Amino acid sequence: MYFAALFSPSLLDDADTTHANAARSMALSGDWVTLKIDGVRYLEKPPLPYWLVAIDYHLFGYNVFATRLPFSLAVLGLAILGWAWGRRAFGDRGGFYAALSMLTSAGVFLFTRIFIPEVLLTLLLGSALYAFLTALEDHKPDRMYLVWSALALAMLAKGLIAPIFFLFTAIPYLLISGDWRRWREFRLGTGILLFLAIAAPWHILAALRNPDQGHPIGNIPAPGSVHGFVYFYFVNEHFLRFLGRRYPDDYNKLPTLLYWTLHLVWLFPWSLYLPVVVQRAWRTRGKWMSNLRWSLFVVHRRSDKFRQRTILLLCLYSAFILLFFSLSTNQEYYTYPAYFPMLLLIAGALASIEEEGNATQWLNGAHAFFVVFGFAVAAALGYGLWCSRKLPYAPDIGTLLAHRNVAGYTLSMSHFFDLTGPSFAALRLPAAIAAAGFLGGPAVAWQLRRRDRHLEATASVAFTCAIFLIAAHIALVRFEPMLSSRAMADTVNRIAGRPEGQAAAGESGATLLLYGDPTEGSSMIFYTHRQALLVNGRVSSMIWGSYYPDAPRIFLDDQKLLALWGDGPRKFLFVPGDSRERVSHLLGNRAYLLQGLSDKALYSDRPL
Repeated sequence: MYFAALFSPSLLDDADTTHANAARSMALSGDWVTLKIDGVRYLEKPPLPYWLVAIDYHLFGYNVFATRLPFSLAVLGLAILGWAWGRRAFGDRGGFYAALSMLTSAGVFLFTRIFIPEVLLTLLLGSALYAFLTALEDHKPDRMYLVWSALALAMLAKGLIAPIFFLFTAIPYLLISGDWRRWREFRLGTGILLFLAIAAPWHILAALRNPDQGHPIGNIPAPGSVHGFVYFYFVNEHFLRFLGRRYPDDYNKLPTLLYWTLHLVWLFPWSLYLPVVVQRAWRTRGKWMSNLRWSLFVVHRRSDKFRQRTILLLCLYSAFILLFFSLSTNQEYYTYPAYFPMLLLIAGALASIEEEGNATQWLNGAHAFFVVFGFAVAAALGYGLWCSRKLPYAPDIGTLLAHRNVAGYTLSMSHFFDLTGPSFAALRLPAAIAAAGFLGGPAVAWQLRRRDRHLEATASVAFTCAIFLIAAHIALVRFEPMLSSRAMADTVNRIAGRPEGQAAAGESGATLLLYGDPTEGSSMIFYTHRQALLVNGRVSSMIWGSYYPDAPRIFLDDQKLLALWGDGPRKFLFVPGDSRERVSHLLGNRAYLLQGLSDKALYSDRPL
């Protein structure tokens, strides 16, 4: 499932190709310290994901496969880590369910469809915690060096939240367990040196190569006057982002109720068993607390002791992450690192219940609910298929969508609310696959559960979700014309050739321009291999780097666009949907429409 998804769809506009452009610039320039997008410094992110993708570009070329590969391998790493940890803590079945849950959870899959570092952070922090726990349990202090190394790499993947998440999990655990008395085993001196040896060099080099330039007014940059890397990265991107005071203000925060309930979606289908886990924990709370106190301070059965300590550590870890982002500005995927501990806890509890042979009413109820839910989903999808049976297939689904601008499109799932009835005609195949999966899978799983075939029942639930995720991926591919501008980039390449090797019939010296926020057409830069001029594009992630004195002169306003338009070699102008009316009024009949894609437009300053 993950391997097949490595090849499609094309890289998407916004964060996906914006980050891919930074990795591409790194691979082409050989500058492995300062990230750049379209030649402009991009100081927001730590480098590890970009290093991995840049290496892939050298190995496999500049394509979607090379971009997605590190993140799919990280999911495989999570499955292996879940299997190893779950097997030791909860037995063979617990390990199997832990690995299976990592590979079939909706959130784990959906949030690896774009270039974001969360899965790398999750793998590295999970590895650090597992090494930490096993070092204490096995009395192997040297294993702490693995902890310090993984923690340093996690900081290079996501920043300061990596050590914060680890410390605010490990310190309460040590205080509750009493293991703080073994502080000499933590290898604090040499471990911190190892941590700094891995994490510090890039931060030092980035600070030296991106110093303060002049004296900006407050947080806001001015031409030739901008805060350097230290302020922007540590203060603006970490502390001010947490407080919701980051500049520029282009982030949003989920409503509280939605923030918490969406985790039922991200952990689906394993969230079906959350009521079972909670009910079991409450019913056995006295025994659990007694065993916990016993296992923390008295050495008895090592397997029971490791299980109880695993439960304590994972509960602390997931709870802190969820509470942290409930206070901070957030996107739907920010709590991704919490998926691993929660799925591991669900897998362990479910395996224990099944091995005890107790198919409780809560467990049967979860499956009954899944049957009802699956039937409702299949019925809704079937109704959509029936209503759209006479509608023609539209290759560009974006032409059929509404533009409701939910949350200003600052949340990663905002476009979900743009779906309309006619757009269903483009989604017949994934809808049919999902409907078939939800109609049969839950019923099969419920029948197996009623016959005490617990392993097969749980595997059937996971298999049902795998079918759904395949359908979801096919649907994402159908959304490519709306979410990616690659087709327009191909048009530019056909007409003008590529800069590094102009086609025989190409127009040498053609210029690419992007109107408005450059993230909305970021895939144009990636797939044309051109540096673009940005019209009114000093926004969002381009603001800070654009004010450095050595920033490329690529920023234009409307008047400069008018002066440039029609002069010299051919110009290509990419215009997002919300700017088309303005550009049409500005350029009038001087703009020749070459291609429309969803609500986007590609213009030229002369006919073909």
